[in-house]
Amino acid sequence: MTQRKMRIGLSIRGYGYHPAAWRHPDVPADGTFHVEHYIRSTQIAERGKLDMIFFADGAGIRKVDTPPGSLERSAYDLVEMEPMTLLPALAMVTQRVGLVTTASTTYNEPFNLARKFATLDQISNGRAGWNVVASWSGWEAQNFGLDGTLDYETRYARSEEFVEVVRGLWDSWDPDAFLFDKESGRYFDPTKMRVLNHKGKFFSVRGPLNVARLPQGHPVIVQAGASDRGRELGARTADVIYAIQDSVERCRAYYADVKGRMAKYGRAPDELKILPAICPVVGRTRAEAQAKYDQLQALIDPLVGLSRIYNTFGDLSGYDLDAPLPIDALGDLELRSLSEQFVEQVRRERPTIREAYLRAGVTGSARIGTPADIADEMQHWFETGACDGFNVTPATLPGGGEDFVNMVVPELQRRGLFRLEYEGTTLRQNLGLKPHPGAAAPQPGTTQSAAA
Repeated sequence: MTQRKMRIGLSIRGYGYHPAAWRHPDVPADGTFHVEHYIRSTQIAERGKLDMIFFADGAGIRKVDTPPGSLERSAYDLVEMEPMTLLPALAMVTQRVGLVTTASTTYNEPFNLARKFATLDQISNGRAGWNVVASWSGWEAQNFGLDGTLDYETRYARSEEFVEVVRGLWDSWDPDAFLFDKESGRYFDPTKMRVLNHKGKFFSVRGPLNVARLPQGHPVIVQAGASDRGRELGARTADVIYAIQDSVERCRAYYADVKGRMAKYGRAPDELKILPAICPVVGRTRAEAQAKYDQLQALIDPLVGLSRIYNTFGDLSGYDLDAPLPIDALGDLELRSLSEQFVEQVRRERPTIREAYLRAGVTGSARIGTPADIADEMQHWFETGACDGFNVTPATLPGGGEDFVNMVVPELQRRGLFRLEYEGTTLRQNLGLKPHPGAAAPQPGTTQSAAA
């Protein structure tokens, strides 16, 4: 029996996932202004045979200056290149790694977004993926002529219909619709063109899509919902879920819950890959790894640290940073699935304010240790029913991604937990997902990417 293999993505947003990453001596402070910064990280991921790169993205700056003075000191989640423009460039310098980005169902229209991802799939020869989000931020809403964001139920209902329309548009052409018959003069067979004619609560879209059938049939659908509504949507429509859970027990329960919902939609559990975030800080020894992490922690400006916990605990800038965190300062939470885990830990351990903001430093919680230490934990999660692999959120870029590929990947390969070579040419193939019905067959004159 073939050993089950992990699926691994590398999130290459910005400078990395540590709030002080941009201040690290090995990180280019202006990296997000230059395509070369993203090319390097993407090529590192492909050298490591990782399944995909992943862009978290938002439609604007989702930060305010709270507490005052914190915004000017922060580079995390601030200014970056627009990924739907960037990814085609990255496609031309790679051959196998998947190219996944977030795109909002709140501030886009289905036809335009379907067309963009269809084009990316064609440019990359079948490596596109769409991380579906329903935008929650009021600051984003103000960039689109709105005073505030849509309510929760409306956001999700719109998102569900949006995905339905996009998938319908991707099916506008049968695989053999285009004849290219110069002798007869027939370019395509009109009986194999599908006009969508969708009329729903939020959208009215005629179609068909003016992009030909895609190499994957449908680009890979990624989601990140932790709420009950999000879990249901993921079980019905997602190929990959990017999960953020702070313990193996929580992730195991999440995994079982979401996979358990799939049967009613006629889906087998393996048709969905659940990849929790992990932030490995790797050294040849544990002391070296801890020193790397301590160096980053020491670079966190106190105001930036306080801004990281502001939405959970309110303004703590008037308190002694080395006094116990005042539990009665808890405020309303916007991202409840994330904050509740952190609040529970704070209530249990009673850290100081400084300790609290240092713990809130990275997405996915830092794992600090040798390659064997990191691989041990990944293997434990993977083999005890918590995940199908991981989305690596490196503390710094490109260095954190390089450390993972250079040190952890060979250890996983040695244990038989990760591929030695890519199994296929498309993202679906490399994720071990079944082919989508009607994926386009190569046409005469099809060319490969510039990297091929």
